[in-house]
Amino acid sequence: MNSSRHPGAGRDAPDNPERPSAAWVFSRPERILAFGFGSGLIHPAPGTWGTLVGWLLWAGLLRGLPDSWMVVILLLSFGLGCWVAQRCGDDLGIADHGGINWDEIVAIWLVLWLMPAGFLSQLVGVVLFRVFDILKPPPVSVLDRRFKNGFGVMIDDIFAAVYALLAAAVLIRLGVL
Repeated sequence: MNSSRHPGAGRDAPDNPERPSAAWVFSRPERILAFGFGSGLIHPAPGTWGTLVGWLLWAGLLRGLPDSWMVVILLLSFGLGCWVAQRCGDDLGIADHGGINWDEIVAIWLVLWLMPAGFLSQLVGVVLFRVFDILKPPPVSVLDRRFKNGFGVMIDDIFAAVYALLAAAVLIRLGVL
C-alpha cells in the first residue's frame, strides 16, 4: 500500500500519485474515462488535451444529435464524471488530480453544443473555455476550493463552460462570430 507516502491514497495507488503510469490508468474502466482515454497522461496541460479529445468526440460522435439526446448525454456524462473523478481521486489520494480530465470533455461538449456551427466558432468556444477553466473567475474558483470531491471536479468546469458561452454570446452579438 502506498498510502504511507501519499496520505489518503487508495489501496492500489500508483508509486507516484502525482504522475500515475499508463498501466495504472488503463487498468480500470473508470480510470480510462476519468483520464480522458489516456489524454490526462499527456504533459504539459492535460486539461487542454482532454478538451481536444472532447472536441474530437464531439465532431465524430455527437455533432448533429437531437437536442433532447444532448441533454441526456450531458446529464449522464456529468453524473458519471462525478463518480469516476471521485473514484480516481480516492485511489490517488488527490481530490482533483490534474490528469482527471473527463470534466473538460463534458464541459466542452456543452460549449460546442450551444455554439454556432462552423470551425471558427468552435475554435473560439474551445479557447474561451480553456481561458475560463484556467483563470477560474468567481464562482468557478469558489467551487474549485469548496468542493473537493467528484462533484467539485465536474462543476467548476461546467461553470467555466457557462462563462465561455456568455463571452461567445457577446462576440456573436457584436458580430465577431
